[in-house]
Amino acid sequence: MRVLLSGILGHMGREVLALSGCRGVEIVAGVDLAAFGECPVPVAADFDCAQADVDCVMDFSHHAATKALTDFCVKNRLPLVLATTGQTEEEQEMIFAAAEKIPLFFAANYSLGIALLAETAKKIAAAMPEAELEIVEVHHDRKIDAPSGTALTLAEALREVRPHATVVTGRSGHGKRAENEIGIQSVRLGNIVGVHEILIGTASETITLKHEAHSRALFAEGAYAAAAYLVGKPAGLYTMQDLITV
Repeated sequence: MRVLLSGILGHMGREVLALSGCRGVEIVAGVDLAAFGECPVPVAADFDCAQADVDCVMDFSHHAATKALTDFCVKNRLPLVLATTGQTEEEQEMIFAAAEKIPLFFAANYSLGIALLAETAKKIAAAMPEAELEIVEVHHDRKIDAPSGTALTLAEALREVRPHATVVTGRSGHGKRAENEIGIQSVRLGNIVGVHEILIGTASETITLKHEAHSRALFAEGAYAAAAYLVGKPAGLYTMQDLITV
């Protein structure tokens, strides 16, 4: 399978490129607005000049590229593995609109472990309806969005079994936490790749579920698995849930 990689010169782009050939997926060209630095495959500065003779597009760039990215994929009828987070509501609508015309895989985190973590947490939260829920996420100090897209995805997964819950980010001041809260705490420190922890507790016991990424290659591997899964699928929006139930 031949893939065009958007964001090929970034930190994650280079991780993805280093694994070219994984699961039979080969990176044959790239797009990067920076368009500088050595690269073993051709790199275009924008989608107007991008190579369209590919089987799939994989994106690890920046959410500001959403319109150009989705327009390019829809125009060329190319499946899209979208691994960029932080989209505005308007950009999310662009993604949903594109998914009506092409197969589009969209996830905040491409770790199979995170997907399984979410499913496990949902089962426990459903079985313990009185338990309090808290998410703690830790990332390197260069990460600019807080909470992380993964933490928000985990919170939304918990809301599937706690539909009346409210997601609250951070905590300060005095007073008891409100009922039906899902709290998210964000820490930015050093060079930590990513740690996500879900605490499910009552007055008598606490269950702690924790996932720690040791290398960014983890997310590249997941994106390759998503690309291999996506090609040949009909138009629609696909997620890690689809991947783990294959």
